[in-house]
Amino acid sequence: MASTSDFKNGLVLKLKDDYWGIVEFQHVKPGKGGAFVRTKLKRLRTGQVVEDTFRAGEKFQDVRAERRQYQYLYASGDECHFMNMETYEQVMLPANIVGDAKDFLKDNLEIQLLTIDDEPISIDVPNHVELRVAETEPGVKGDTATGAVKPATLESGLVVQVPLFIETDEVLRIDTRTRKYMERVK
Repeated sequence: MASTSDFKNGLVLKLKDDYWGIVEFQHVKPGKGGAFVRTKLKRLRTGQVVEDTFRAGEKFQDVRAERRQYQYLYASGDECHFMNMETYEQVMLPANIVGDAKDFLKDNLEIQLLTIDDEPISIDVPNHVELRVAETEPGVKGDTATGAVKPATLESGLVVQVPLFIETDEVLRIDTRTRKYMERVK
């Protein structure tokens, strides 16, 4: 059992018959009344983030969660195949576990797979990935002062807004948290 004094970012708890990860927490000691802990929790299966408060000293069932390094191999239909970087065993994950991370997957990308009791729960992609532009409209010479943007389809199928000077086959760095263009990779 874990109590609120054991809270730290990344701790996994079992609440309301589901697995939740602590994103943020703050111990609060008001002048009147008992202390409490204000938290931001992420539902690991869906990615939903909620805020919740708990009384100081409240007990919870903690969960032994493991993060393992895997490499993306390929997709077949709605399933994605990954390989464990230590044992070389392959695992297939359905679309509901991969979720929106599928937009950033490319061959040989290393990800973190969160497992609880050897059951895959979710994947974490790096904060930044480099993807090639598969298709975009040609830019107009000299039209850079306006800061205008155009859509570009990347090799993974993700569509992002990019500056007008970006052309097909260029490699871009994309922020996976905001799903936005960061810079062109030389």
